[in-house]
This record gives sequence, C-alpha cells and structure tokens, in this order.
Amino acid sequence: MLTREQFQTIYDQGPDAVFFVLSAVQEQINALQAEVAALQEQIALLSAQVKEREDREGKDSHNSHKPPSSDGLSKKPVSLRPHTGRKPGGQRGHEGSTLTLSEAPDALIFHTPLACSSCGTALDPAVAQDTGQRRQVLDLPPLRLVVTEHRTASCCCPKCGEQTVGTFPVEVTQPVQYGSRVAGLAVYLSAFQLLPFARIATFFADVFAAPLSPGTLTAFTERAASSLTPVCQQIQSALRSAPVVHCDETGLRIAGKLHWLHSAGTQTLTHYFPHAKRGKVGMDAAGILPHFTGTAVHDGWVSYAAYSCRHALCNAHHLRELTALSEAGGQEWAKAMRSLLSQMHRTVQDARANRQSRLPLRREAQFEGEYRRLLTLGWKANPPPLPPALKRRGRVKQSAARNLLARLQQGEAAVLRFLHDFAVPFDNNLAERDVRMAKVKQKISGCFRTFLGGMAFCRIRSYVSTLRKQGQPLLRALQSVFEGHPLQPNFMPE
Repeated sequence: MLTREQFQTIYDQGPDAVFFVLSAVQEQINALQAEVAALQEQIALLSAQVKEREDREGKDSHNSHKPPSSDGLSKKPVSLRPHTGRKPGGQRGHEGSTLTLSEAPDALIFHTPLACSSCGTALDPAVAQDTGQRRQVLDLPPLRLVVTEHRTASCCCPKCGEQTVGTFPVEVTQPVQYGSRVAGLAVYLSAFQLLPFARIATFFADVFAAPLSPGTLTAFTERAASSLTPVCQQIQSALRSAPVVHCDETGLRIAGKLHWLHSAGTQTLTHYFPHAKRGKVGMDAAGILPHFTGTAVHDGWVSYAAYSCRHALCNAHHLRELTALSEAGGQEWAKAMRSLLSQMHRTVQDARANRQSRLPLRREAQFEGEYRRLLTLGWKANPPPLPPALKRRGRVKQSAARNLLARLQQGEAAVLRFLHDFAVPFDNNLAERDVRMAKVKQKISGCFRTFLGGMAFCRIRSYVSTLRKQGQPLLRALQSVFEGHPLQPNFMPE
C-alpha cells in the first residue's frame, strides 16, 4: 500500500506516471480477486467433503443401504418397521408347541425295582405290574456309516447255455465309494448351511469317522451341479414367464477378483448366476431379463432401464434415504415423504386384506397429488448448486437430496407401481434375502477359487433356495440328485 507522500510524488511526475501506477494497482486487485474466488471455491469444496464425511459416518442400516452387520456392537439397532405396541415374545392366544408322547416308540425299557423300598426284601421282576407312568427320550441312533456290498451273479441259460452276468446299479461305479446319503449331506452342509469344505471334512471325521478329503467334496459339488443343470434351466424359463420378478446383484469374489452375483426370484423360485460384469452384459448372460415381459422389482441400478419390461423400484431403499435426509439434513419434505410412502403401504395392505384388487381412483389421485406436492417442496428446499468459479470438465456434482428427488420424480411410475398394482410389492426385500446368503457364504468360507466352483455353488443354491421356498425336504432332495432322479420343484409361477 502506497503512503500519502508516495502518492503525492507520483502525482507530481505527471498523468503518465499516475496511469501506470493505477494500472499496476488494478492488476493486483484483479489477481487478489481471482485468488479470493479460488479460495472460496476451495473452502466450499472442503466444506462439502467434510459434510459428506460426516453424513457417511452417521449412516447405518436404518438410513442407508449398509447391512445391519456393519453397524457394530456400539450402535443400538433401529428398525424401519413401525412399532405395534405389543411386547416381544409369544402373544396371548398364540398356540405354543411342545414335545408330545409317541404311541409307537422304537424301544421300550421297563424300570423294575429289585428290592422293597421299605424292608429291603428282594422282589421278583416276573410278577411286576405296569404302573402306567411313562417318559420318553428323543435321541439320535448311534451314528456310523453302513457298508453295503454289491456283488454280481451269473446265470446259465437253459436253452442256449449262455452265461449272463448281472450288472451293478448305475450309481455304483467304483470298487469303494461313498453313497448318495453321504454325498447329499455333504452338499447340504456346503450349499445350505454354507460351511467351508475344511469344516465339513472335520464334521464327517468327528461324527462318522469318515475322513472326506477336499477333493471328494469338490467332486460331490461338481456332480450335483451337473445333474441340476436341466432343473436350473427350467427355473430360469419359469422366471421369464412370471408376472413379477425380484432382481438384485451383489459382489462375489472369485479367483481373487471381483465378480457379481445376479439374482432373480419370486416367492417360490430362485435363480443365481455369477458373472464378471455387474451391468447389462452380466444381466444378459443370466438369461432372464432379456426375455422378461412382466414387472421387474429392483433398486434402480441404471442397467435395469435397458430392458423393456415394466419396472418397480424398491421403496425400502427410499425410506432409508429419506430417513437420512430428515435426520442429518433437516429436510422436512423428506420426513413428510417418508410418512406418505408408509401410509400408502399400509393402505394397500389393508385393502389387500379386505380382498380388494385396487384402491378407489379418487384415493389414488389424492396420494399422487400429495406425492408431487412434496417433490415440489423438496426441489425448493434444494436449489441447484452454483457453478464453480473455475471451469471444470463434467457435470456439477449434485447433492444426495437432489439425486433422490430426481429419482422419485423421473421414476414416479416405478416408485408407485405397488399403489396401482397389488401384485407388485412395496419393496425388494425378497431379492435382498436371496443374495444375503451368498454374502454369508463368502464371510464363512472366503472367495471361490475358480469360476466353475462359483458357478457350481450358484446352480446348487438355486435348487436349494427354490425347494426351501416351496417347503420341500432339502436333505432328501439332495440325496435324490446323487441317485440320478432329482426331486423336481414346482415350476409354475405363483
């Protein structure tokens, strides 16, 4: 900054000197203004990063897509389900269950006194009388492998004298091998109970004194997957013709690399398919959505929009995002929208319970009008961000609130599909339950070492999950796979 004397000296030198100095000062002012603008933009960027980090640290399973297992033990779990006011546990009028006496016990043991309880005189068991008092113990029989030997015999034809030798059953191919019950139980422990091979081998060694090797367990898995290929193809075909299908995808590590598990299912059918890609390439390879004409329920992943079927978005995701905005961001419209969606859900449930096929048109219009009104309030509360002072490539980053508003507005038909079509559910929880078991498998057993191993697990798991949904006996079904005639599930869409 120039002093008064310096200004006077420059002024006395004439107009040219004054103009030169003023130009230099203006350049300094312009440089300082540019520096201030850059600093302001950097402050805004850092403030946004701090806010984003704070919001991320404040998120858990009740206000984001994070699983409950990530909440940790220090956080009290918060459920999106409304409180019913009832105490936990069995409710009044609930029919309990308990063990009942069997009228045909496998073994009967009489406990006869040997001496008089009063004087000690020996008693004759032959004249003992049944008191009618009885107690039963339910227990396992002694666990051991049963060895069945197969032999062939020959017969001489009385007419031509030709010797004809009998043949072994088709499933008996080796001099010594494990049977269908052992193989079925091993695959059951792997595909349904999700145990790793090492623990399955330990289980058989401890319980049956049968030291199964990892190679044997791998062979069981490959045989089961190969036998179930036609069944999985029929499940796939049935899902293509289903009116509503729940779709989801989740990460799956195979051979040390990230792959994706694509899931499609209904209340009675499940299909899993692993692929290296998450998007349309992987979905096409799964073979269901390219031929599907019903309603696909999903979480809004952009690749689903490439298919011409009807779409329904998972509103459980929306409720969690709206909860985060109302709790951390103080967005009143988000709180009201969460209440509105929950009210819609309850209204549809009540109407379905009363055997209605659709809400009155006036009621639907009221819900839609309130939905759009809240969206308008949301846009007003979240104006577009100011353009940066410095030009940057790409689009300006939008806030979480504006991203959610855009999805709710542009996808209104998919968000409110459940309101107009009672066959469409409010959320996509069925698909999330289906893929959750694959994540449990990875947490317990680690990644799959080969893609073929991952594919075999998905094929068997598709069969097991489908039978489980239909209430079929899983262990007996897996035994039938190794007997050459797998138990067939019901392929008719519900």
